[in-house]
Amino acid sequence: MIIDPRSSARMIGVHADLMRVVYRAATITPIDFIVTEGVRSLGRQKQLKAAGASKTLRSRHLTGHAIDLAARVDGEIRWDWPLYHKLAAAMKEAARLEGVQIEWGGDWKGGFIDGPHFQLPFSTYPEIK
Repeated sequence: MIIDPRSSARMIGVHADLMRVVYRAATITPIDFIVTEGVRSLGRQKQLKAAGASKTLRSRHLTGHAIDLAARVDGEIRWDWPLYHKLAAAMKEAARLEGVQIEWGGDWKGGFIDGPHFQLPFSTYPEIK
C-alpha cells in the first residue's frame, strides 16, 4: 500500500517518529487505510470533546503526537471493529521495526476506546512547553 497524498498532507506537523511508523505500517498491513487526522487545533479538540468523540482537551493531536486512521475496503471507509485490530497489529509491528513506542486507543481501559487512534506515549515523548 502507498500512502495517498491527502493522508500525507494530514500528517504535516506530526512527529517524525510517528510518521515513520505510519509509512512502515503501510508496507505491511493487510488492510488499506487513510490518515483522517494528525495535528488538530484546540478549537477542533473542543468540538470533538463536546460531541463525545474525545474525552480530553489534553489530546496528543494538539502537539503532533497522535494520528487517526480509517480502514478502507474496496475504496470505502469502514468502521468494522475487527479491521482496526488488524490495523493495530500492523502499526505495532511497524513501531517495533522502527524502534518507536506507540499506544493504540483500542487498548485503553476505563470505558472509552478509540480504535482509529494511535499516539506516542507521554512517558517517552513528553509535551514541549
